[in-house]
Amino acid sequence: MPTESGVDRSRLASLAARERALFADRHPRSAEAYGRAGHLFGRVPMTWMNKTAGGFPVYVATARGARVTDIDGNEYADFCLGDTGAMAGHSPAPVVEAVTNRLATLGGASTMLPTEDAAVVGDELARRFGLPYWSFALTATDANRWAIRLLRAVSGRPKILVNSYCYHGSVDESLIVVGPDGRGASREGNVGAPTEVTRTSRVAEFNDLEGLERELAHGDVAAVLMEPALTNIGIVLPQPGYLAGVRELTRRHGTYLINDETHTFSAGPGGATAAWNLEPDVLTIGKAIGGGIPVGAYGLSAALADTLLSRTDLDLVDMGGVGGTLAGNPVSMAATRATLTSVLTPSAFDGMIATATAFADGISKIIGGHGLPWSVSRLGARVEYRFADPAPLNGTQSAATADAELEDFLHVYLANRGIMLTPFHNMALMSPATTLADVERHHEVFAAALAELL
Repeated sequence: MPTESGVDRSRLASLAARERALFADRHPRSAEAYGRAGHLFGRVPMTWMNKTAGGFPVYVATARGARVTDIDGNEYADFCLGDTGAMAGHSPAPVVEAVTNRLATLGGASTMLPTEDAAVVGDELARRFGLPYWSFALTATDANRWAIRLLRAVSGRPKILVNSYCYHGSVDESLIVVGPDGRGASREGNVGAPTEVTRTSRVAEFNDLEGLERELAHGDVAAVLMEPALTNIGIVLPQPGYLAGVRELTRRHGTYLINDETHTFSAGPGGATAAWNLEPDVLTIGKAIGGGIPVGAYGLSAALADTLLSRTDLDLVDMGGVGGTLAGNPVSMAATRATLTSVLTPSAFDGMIATATAFADGISKIIGGHGLPWSVSRLGARVEYRFADPAPLNGTQSAATADAELEDFLHVYLANRGIMLTPFHNMALMSPATTLADVERHHEVFAAALAELL
């Protein structure tokens, strides 16, 4: 019988078993490679690579543009794109040229010295996002950690406020959710927390200004760290007036505001901050700006930068917690400069967003044709289909709509027919190399999956 997701569970189970068997048949070399990786923790370079609908990961052989080929010779239209890390496409020519020139011609992968590329990147980030001063990390997680330390220092306040089911990498302070009683609680599965998260953090639901004001009223929140739209729990878009309300409340309560644009960069060349005229005190970003080369960055308002630099008691030069000998290295700066100036340009975003619009429109039509209680959300060049209608308004609602069995079936069905989605949810991201033919192929396979399932 159909359930809340609108599908028959027994038929779903039968089709999923068939597709997993087909996956195993089509990926023997990946299965063998996985079996041989006994000295890797969890048999993979990072344990999250075990999030795979087929039972074991696909091993990559080549990746170019919006195409990935695995070691069994299967080719995929890649809508995962490294879960945003390859939003520029895989190995875009300007980035390859810049990195090759830096390593092979100029030399110096790690020098602890500045390059002129870094200044160009800072200028470009300031132009796009509106924050005048920038510093670098290797990941957005590090950028968030460093921003948190800076804002605790200047505010004299101990706590950080986040949204329930937000995503800010592995930042300890972000692993808090709104519990069933409406109070903050440690997120399920939180590994090795150094202290109970409610001691360091407060939490409010996304799109809930009343809850945010209640938490800020305690007067102990140094900063609100937030995504302008939730992404990693499924796209949750802001309601009209919500983000303006967040900014007004943070200012009223003397709390700094950090926009984490690592995923919401898909909204446009200046992310959601530029697209929606936001005014954060700090902006953090990573992944996509390096064209696949590890980099993170954080930008500061002029007032905040002046305050920090005037504090002679803060050691910002030696061991003050904003270091990292590989951060700002010549290779990552060369890659970031090439990505921002030659790949993820405003005109490229125009094309990516147009492609994403076609993706969203097509999926909506297929879902509507079956009368399913699902919805589609789009954030610029990023699209997600959800097993709920209307789309959730906050992270807790979004988490409650998860259907792991249905999601896994769709993912393995698509993978068996040459379509790759991000493994954590039904997200499709467009790169400059993604074509309308790729979109049409996804829709063809997606429609076939539903035809068999329903």
